[in-house]
Amino acid sequence: MIALKYFKQSDYAQLIQWIDSPEFLLQWGGPGFNFPLDEQQLDTYVSNANHHNAETLIYKVVEKELGNVIGHISLGKIDRKNMNARIGKVLVGNADARGKGIGQQMIKATLKIAFDELYLHRVSLGVFDFNSSAIACYEKVGFQREGILRDYRKIGNKYWNLIEMSMLEHEWRVIQKTKTI
Repeated sequence: MIALKYFKQSDYAQLIQWIDSPEFLLQWGGPGFNFPLDEQQLDTYVSNANHHNAETLIYKVVEKELGNVIGHISLGKIDRKNMNARIGKVLVGNADARGKGIGQQMIKATLKIAFDELYLHRVSLGVFDFNSSAIACYEKVGFQREGILRDYRKIGNKYWNLIEMSMLEHEWRVIQKTKTI
């Protein structure tokens, strides 16, 4: 089991250690970061996050049993007027925690915040089309594919396609209801 706790400066070193290549940084953080990831970039990332009415909530993922930080996730672009947000920066950083359903737990915990605490209507995310384990994780949780943005990001001389996915509040409610039956 995991818990989401606000990401803060004392968590920077662990995240920096996990982001070990420009390609991995692009997958995790998009074009808003430059390799190597550093404290100054993370200061900017968290500067307007994690407060009342913030547009971004940034979390470290903590393994409850041992208290170890094993991942990172954010709920960003929170639009309270249109009632939507975007999951991003999804990372199971601890290699020993991968393949154990931690990603699904992270996404579900973030959706619980989005739908049950912020009362949003829609949550979206983007995932590169070659990241089959992430795609499978998101689909298992209940995300629906909406489309593909072809040649969306450039890394070196290659372009990467981005799959757009989303979940609506009523879909979340159905999943929660069937879980308790």
